[in-house]
Amino acid sequence: MLMSNSSSDVIVVGAGVVGAACAYYAARTGLSVTVVDRGPVAGGTTGAGEGNLLVSDKEPGPELELALLSTRLWHELARELPAGIEYEAKGGLVVASDAHAMAALRKFAAAQAEAGVTTEEIPADRLHEAEPHLAPGLGGGFRYPQDAQVQPALAAAHLLRASGARVRTGEEVAAVLTGANGEVRGVRTTAGELHAPFVVNAAGTWGGEVARLAGGRLPVLPRRGFVLVTEPLPRVVRHKVYAADYVADVASGSAALQTSAVVEGTPAGPVLIGASRERVGFDRTLSVEVLRRLAAQATALFPVLAGVRAMRTYAGFRPYLPDHLPAIGPDPRVPGLLHACGHEGAGIGLAPATGLAVARQLTGGEPPLDLGPFHPGRFAAAA
Repeated sequence: MLMSNSSSDVIVVGAGVVGAACAYYAARTGLSVTVVDRGPVAGGTTGAGEGNLLVSDKEPGPELELALLSTRLWHELARELPAGIEYEAKGGLVVASDAHAMAALRKFAAAQAEAGVTTEEIPADRLHEAEPHLAPGLGGGFRYPQDAQVQPALAAAHLLRASGARVRTGEEVAAVLTGANGEVRGVRTTAGELHAPFVVNAAGTWGGEVARLAGGRLPVLPRRGFVLVTEPLPRVVRHKVYAADYVADVASGSAALQTSAVVEGTPAGPVLIGASRERVGFDRTLSVEVLRRLAAQATALFPVLAGVRAMRTYAGFRPYLPDHLPAIGPDPRVPGLLHACGHEGAGIGLAPATGLAVARQLTGGEPPLDLGPFHPGRFAAAA
């Protein structure tokens, strides 16, 4: 039962794409929603993302199931939201460096296909039909037609606008308000108190801090990444293209620096080049070594980029949880607190399924998939 004196039914902490999706799907059930963020819309991880909507980099299991659901939901959202979100069903292309790497990629793709992923093997002698500017001598690859892309900041903004939620930016949450029995009653921000019987923690890399304010626990850590942005170009890269070792980097829990080439064109013209991963806290110091590695790996895949100017670079922090799965669902300690964070580098792709799942939990509806592997209570034993 909703509290009659609440300013809204749900408060979502975080105005990134995950928070926006939670607001969107909660509002569609008829709930009134307030979204609060200490910065601007998409001012955190979302604004530093490439907009990846990937199934190609996920091995069979819970995260892939979440990604497949999100793939369908993004396709629906692309019809409902303005074209400004720049949804592009370009597909992904994963390439192998040699025959040995191709054999491993073939085995990986076969397991994905059994789990519902659409895959298409491309022999080495046909790679240039898919990507004319790829380097010669590669061992082959797999095309993933379900991979897509959005402009993440615009996607978050349009989801929030479509939700009709009240959006309060520039207000940092200083406390989570609770009642006599420890149940959520709202939040206190730098601008005052907001009341609601439910609070959704969609604070990204700061999700652990929001959980702590409420008396819960989530071991969220930041994992830094850099992206290079080139000058605008004709469409020299058709798909999202990355080397097969990117999959291993995504799955790794190492704190050390890892880089693997991810290259893609955009509707606006610039080519985006990633991806790096390292755990260095919230240090934003520009790393020339990371940028050098990214540029070298990108030009090894696409020699045509060797003479192209890099116009800018930016850094972001992925919200990392130790088992590489997001926390989605009710906090085991704090009634009324739900978590929707810890998606690491997949938050943009996984946002719609996360938002739908949270909305169903808020209203007592049927979960859209098995949420057991994502339950925040899995970290309680380590407290």
